[in-house]
Amino acid sequence: MRQLGRTGIEVSAYCLGTMMFGTGNPDHDDCVRMIHRALDAGINFLDTADVYGYSATEEIVGKALKGRRDEVVLATKFNGPMGEGPNRGGSSRRWIMTAVEDSLRRLRTDHIDLYQIHHPDPHTDIEETLSALSDLVRAGKVRAIGSSNLPASQIVEAQWVSERRGLHRLRTEQPTYSILNRGIEREVLPACRRYGMGVLVWSPLAMGLLTGRYRKGTAPNDARMRWVPRHLTDENKLDAVERLLPIADEAGVSLTHLAMAFAVGHPDVTSAIIGPRTMEHLDDLIAGATVTLGDDVLDRIDAIVPPGADLGPLDVSYTPPSLTRPGLRRRPVGERSAA
Repeated sequence: MRQLGRTGIEVSAYCLGTMMFGTGNPDHDDCVRMIHRALDAGINFLDTADVYGYSATEEIVGKALKGRRDEVVLATKFNGPMGEGPNRGGSSRRWIMTAVEDSLRRLRTDHIDLYQIHHPDPHTDIEETLSALSDLVRAGKVRAIGSSNLPASQIVEAQWVSERRGLHRLRTEQPTYSILNRGIEREVLPACRRYGMGVLVWSPLAMGLLTGRYRKGTAPNDARMRWVPRHLTDENKLDAVERLLPIADEAGVSLTHLAMAFAVGHPDVTSAIIGPRTMEHLDDLIAGATVTLGDDVLDRIDAIVPPGADLGPLDVSYTPPSLTRPGLRRRPVGERSAA
């Protein structure tokens, strides 16, 4: 067990992610059995979101936790679009107050242990969001609040707003982190350390690349794929995987177990989110929970992917508007003259 930041809450080093439940695995009863298997194995941290399966995943989780709710530190998220039309998503007070009641009903509980902002919301003042979340904490519907995918600058801003306005602080951050995506080591993790925030990282297996299933020169062949994610064909990442495989072999572990041990081995990482689709996947991940890496192995990993380096974003990573909207980085034509 590890301390979740300075909340006083203790959580397991593996957090069971549920994004595949109801979508990747449409058998709800099987998903319930997987949740029970994880709890029986000692995992007490469970992460979900309202947008997963467009509410179906939270319903599966609620069914699975019947009679076992007190065993679990339950985390969910809001912000993603939950229907057609305006005001059915985002981080406004208006939506948060609706979203939390919907999640509580689906999860069959009267409180959420960790309620997280799923993505940054450039259209909403952070004070608006923190004020609403603070009211939920005071009402007892939420125990702690956190964020996901926030850049370091916004983490710092949120902390300062909380201090100035007397609002509850973000206690956790949920960023992506793996051997292939180490960018958070530069600023996000130091910021979280500075403010005593717990860190639960998502996609420690780089959305499957670090399982060894996808190899250089072999096109992804998966009947479940309606499209081939770009990161599965990224040459830089595939080259890194080929160099990592012999390191895992020499260490006597699978690439999957090497990748998970790397993620949970960082001193600023509280918990790594695993996202199994099948019981077989879950059992394999649990089997590697005791693997640790020596400095010699970590040095060899650093030589392949330097600390703080990203070999390329994941397809589902958050991209700031300044990178997607040209108008935010280009002056109007008539104002471009240096004179």
